[in-house]
Amino acid sequence: MNKIRKGDQVIVLTGRDKGKRGSVASRVDADHLLVDGINMVKKHVKPNPLKGSTGGIVDKTMPIHQSNVAIYNPVSGKADRVGIKLLDDGKKVRVFKSSGEQIKA
Repeated sequence: MNKIRKGDQVIVLTGRDKGKRGSVASRVDADHLLVDGINMVKKHVKPNPLKGSTGGIVDKTMPIHQSNVAIYNPVSGKADRVGIKLLDDGKKVRVFKSSGEQIKA
């Protein structure tokens, strides 16, 4: 079970975007995430007349390692760690480590 999922609000812990908050757009692989507005780079793109795309410099979101982000806890307003809790009916749910509250996804 992934502790950080698509749609979660996260805070960046390290790097040039430290302290910024964004929403997880997607998971690239087991360890990397795409976060909206985080880890933006300028990419030089060649024009492709067959696809109808123009060339130039575009802003692109690059993947960030999941260890460099933490889930945002709206109650405390801070970054928090994620734990896994087993409910009585056998379902696994994600909970905030600080308060034990279930994470609403």
